[in-house]
Amino acid sequence: MNLRSTKLLLACALLCAAPIASGENAAAASPPSLTAAQIVEQIAQHDRARAGEIKQYKALRHYAVDYSGFSARLAARMDVEATYSAATGKSFRIVSQSGSKLLCEKVLKRAIDSEAEASHDKAATALNEKNYRIQFAGTDTVGGRPAYILAVEPLTDGKFLFRGKVWIDAEDFAIAKMETQPAKNPSFWISHVSIQSTSVKIGSLWLTAHLRSETKVRLGGTAILTIDYGKYTIVPQPASYASATPAAN
Repeated sequence: MNLRSTKLLLACALLCAAPIASGENAAAASPPSLTAAQIVEQIAQHDRARAGEIKQYKALRHYAVDYSGFSARLAARMDVEATYSAATGKSFRIVSQSGSKLLCEKVLKRAIDSEAEASHDKAATALNEKNYRIQFAGTDTVGGRPAYILAVEPLTDGKFLFRGKVWIDAEDFAIAKMETQPAKNPSFWISHVSIQSTSVKIGSLWLTAHLRSETKVRLGGTAILTIDYGKYTIVPQPASYASATPAAN
């Protein structure tokens, strides 16, 4: 790979590491009519109620990135044990990795570091009217469940903020699906990025299940990052300790 290709690939890595995350037509009851402000308030209330429900969870994640362009095709894979603790937050342990060392270092490991960093500042990344301009954009179904659609626009170009559409489960007021772009383009070499994520309900909790990020390089080439979040093993929080604990999402 020549120097220009390497620089462009590194630029892709910056965006693929951003945090990070299809409408269904199955019949479902229409949710009650709410304004965007009411939906956001319900999200905050439900988040507070769920915050103390997990003592710990673990999952074996599967990361993959594929880059093609400039007569080069590169790929890398990584398995990562992700652990959340109510006492200490998120931590990650790389179990195995293969493929391009450049992609492993500059895309996959950076994606892990980015998530760990974002998890330490929940207020700066929360879906609320302090961080976003939020508008009601309709209703839909996700996984056969009714959902509200919110169109969000960041109020700043914060590192972990995004713009796009967010599907909110109408019963649990949790994020069920997202189709977004980063608030700020991290590199001149990037022309476009799209990020899609879906969540899964486990008991009363909603946790990310899949993420796909597609990055277009300005002069050509595409990098696709996918994360399969694996099967979660959850340890519930004892009732006597389910008070003010860090949120798990």
